[in-house]
Amino acid sequence: MSDNLHPLRPAPESAQPRRRIVKDLPLTRLLPNMLTLLSLCSGLTGIRFSLSGKWEQAVLAIMVAAVFDVLDGRVARMLNIASKFGAELDSLSDAISFGVAPGFIMYEWALHDAGGFGWVAVLLFAVCCALRLARFNTMLDDHDAPAWAKRYFTGVPAPAGASLALLPMAYVLQFGEAAKAPSALYAAWIIMVGALMVSRMPTFALKGWRIAPIWVAPVLVIAVAVVAGLITNTWLTLSELGTLYVIGLPLGWLSYRARERKEATNG
Repeated sequence: MSDNLHPLRPAPESAQPRRRIVKDLPLTRLLPNMLTLLSLCSGLTGIRFSLSGKWEQAVLAIMVAAVFDVLDGRVARMLNIASKFGAELDSLSDAISFGVAPGFIMYEWALHDAGGFGWVAVLLFAVCCALRLARFNTMLDDHDAPAWAKRYFTGVPAPAGASLALLPMAYVLQFGEAAKAPSALYAAWIIMVGALMVSRMPTFALKGWRIAPIWVAPVLVIAVAVVAGLITNTWLTLSELGTLYVIGLPLGWLSYRARERKEATNG
């Protein structure tokens, strides 16, 4: 019998299957994904509240989802653990929490009275949100954009779009049923918000801005005032913030164009 086929002789080392060494992951590496999943769960919970007619809780669930969505990216960058998996998971979560959930909540609240037009508005809003997120992911690989362009989004970001879609509900929750408009108008509103999400309009991205030391204290005071307003008078504060955001949209476009002209002049 050949030595290579001896039944009691161990197989050569090269023939032994190699074991993959799996390293334990630190819990901190899972934190951004945990926050993303909490955002997803919060958005889905908003749908559940709307099915029960709990409109206040439904809107707040979407707002909480937006907070988690902001935190997951900040935490990933702060810990330097951003990953392709996290980016894809974040986009899928955003599509549900800020594309599907707000449209469904609006449909349950008022758009069902608009018949087929109301449902078409919901579909268009969800599609626009998905397209906006897909475009955002493709633009992450664009390294030719100037550094100052990081201060702007292209179109309204998904969390802001969800907040704007629910802005009519905040008005009614603050001012009562007398402030309620026809359902067809709300359908037109969320279609317009969806169009803003997929538009090429530059909008401010706070993560790219820097503030001078002299403005640190005033900004902190404003932030505390906003938080206090959200706690003491939630719906009025949300209504005011949404209105200010809409008013500020042209300012983002004007600021971007001014930077473009300055760049062209200096270049």
